[in-house]
Amino acid sequence: MIIASADEARTTRRRASSNGTGFWLTTYIGANRYVRGEDTPPGPGTIYPMAFLVEQDPQAVVGAHYHQADQFQVMIGGNGRLGHHDVASGDVHFAGAWSAYGPLAAGTSGLTYFTLRNGWDPGARYREFPDNRATLRALPRRHREQVGSIEGTHNYALTQGERIAGPDPSLSAGQFWLVLSGTLQCDQRTLPQRSCVFLHPHDPPFSAHATETASVLLLQFPTQ
Repeated sequence: MIIASADEARTTRRRASSNGTGFWLTTYIGANRYVRGEDTPPGPGTIYPMAFLVEQDPQAVVGAHYHQADQFQVMIGGNGRLGHHDVASGDVHFAGAWSAYGPLAAGTSGLTYFTLRNGWDPGARYREFPDNRATLRALPRRHREQVGSIEGTHNYALTQGERIAGPDPSLSAGQFWLVLSGTLQCDQRTLPQRSCVFLHPHDPPFSAHATETASVLLLQFPTQ
């Protein structure tokens, strides 16, 4: 189990950009293209959790692109448009590995969202570049993408003192638990709003209790 408190992650907040689009990045779990780890990242197919918070600038647009890892995005502030879908706080997006999506356009107040992956990814590969389009055409793949009600996700509304017991992680390719509001107590740690936890398939089921009214989102990666 990997626990990332919002209070600790806040110190990593820094300015970043991708293909000319600016945003603020807060790293929670794992290395990424902006925050390098000491070791060489594992190859595709290896479970390597990555979690970071993106605060996309008002009216900024991230072009259509894809990643080599499965990915959830959870909107937690502002509004915008993802492909043909309007998105706002509370919406969830899933894109399978090698599945292109976007553009992702922030509204006039910007767009804030978590990006959660269960595998290493070197960064966005934009469809505007011929080499990236050629890579997609050459791969034996199936496009997997969904916005809204997504299998493998569940929102738990907890009252103060209520306990939560999650499903068996061994039936998944990893689980993220995201504290949307309130505060949780997990493994003797206090997790405020915007904290997250990752469970590997070999970990025991998630167990925590709310120290105040809380909303907690489960995001479970498919095994294929």
